[in-house]
Amino acid sequence: MVERFDAVDIIRIKRDGGTLSPDQIDWVLDAYTHGGVGDEQMAALAMAIRIRGMGPRETRQWTRAMIASGERMDFGTLSKPTADKHSTGGVGDKITLPLAPLVAVFGVAVPQLSGRGLGHTGGTLDKLESIPGWRADLTNEEIRTQLEEPGAVICAAGTDLARADKKLYALRDITATVDSIPLIASSIMAKKIAEGTGTLVLDVKVGSGAFMKRLADAQELARTMVELGTAAGVRTSALITDMSAPLGRTVGNALEVRESLEVLAGGGPPDVVELTVELAREMVFRAGQGEPDVAAALHDGRALDMWRRMISAQGGDPDAPLPTARERQYVRATKSGVITEMDALRVGYASWRLGAGRAYKGDTIQAGAGIEIHKTVGEAIVDGEPLFTLHTDDPERFERAVDVLDGATIIDGNAARSRGSVILDRVS
Repeated sequence: MVERFDAVDIIRIKRDGGTLSPDQIDWVLDAYTHGGVGDEQMAALAMAIRIRGMGPRETRQWTRAMIASGERMDFGTLSKPTADKHSTGGVGDKITLPLAPLVAVFGVAVPQLSGRGLGHTGGTLDKLESIPGWRADLTNEEIRTQLEEPGAVICAAGTDLARADKKLYALRDITATVDSIPLIASSIMAKKIAEGTGTLVLDVKVGSGAFMKRLADAQELARTMVELGTAAGVRTSALITDMSAPLGRTVGNALEVRESLEVLAGGGPPDVVELTVELAREMVFRAGQGEPDVAAALHDGRALDMWRRMISAQGGDPDAPLPTARERQYVRATKSGVITEMDALRVGYASWRLGAGRAYKGDTIQAGAGIEIHKTVGEAIVDGEPLFTLHTDDPERFERAVDVLDGATIIDGNAARSRGSVILDRVS
């Protein structure tokens, strides 16, 4: 039985810069989950944490308490090791789609429990739901069965995992307390640890299209999450990756599935291929399966075959045509030169305005909506040449999307700049 405390006393301790005890943290999160602490009190505590922060011990205990608020999955009976990946979100981030089947080729089970998009960042489930017949909602038994054969599953996270986080995340979203590294780290890691994976590789984005705008903040978040995972017995590491420009050449749901299939067939944009291969190497190695040539599996068809089996296992038709939008419009360059910047955030918002994303959780999305990027950072473009193709079912959406793209791309007539590697740092 958790000892009873007073919510006001706990708020006051953190407001005044004090340290919460493990028992106080356990009590307040348990009471909040079950209605004993109200939203107004938890909002005050979240704001106190946002301003005063939490030490490493508090953050670890906060994470443990959130895990304890719901069920935990256990893949210990599987015949193979497990490895998962989590991205902090970005524009054009379709990496999970080629990554899960690629890792599964090497005898590592991939339990990729994912979510839907909100705002300018896309959701993995939204992308896959553009495949006819594919279903996101699986029972725990179906997940285990699919992890044995074919070996990878991408599906919706269960509602009973880290129940406290579900309530607290929604509250933080409306109280300006999202941008707290201890709360971000514990939110992500509570769910991932509860999912039961043995290995976790984090993709922490930084740049205009990411939540973290500064490299130092992304590094702090990565270190905090790696420490939380390691303390919980999960082999955890992180890559810090560039999200100053969109990832790949497409932003949108069916558009990103098409691009992922190009990667699985041995092609695709260099930045998407680089990040997919590096994350796969890290996952396979950390899971204890050595250092095989993962890139070769993209070129010889093994990863694409695993994709087809994974999609079919969830009712999808891997041969069915993907949805396309009814209307298209070009955005053309207004000068010649080399592209030196492309603001990922603006491109993400433009895709959202075309119908590829949602403003609220209940909104419907257009599977075929989004943006094709014809030229990106480091590439030359000629005045009048297509820069973007916009896709939507509703032509009245074009004007607002074009407005937000105005100024998103910088073209310098004298520059010669390559984007370089998308991987900026590693934490392990």
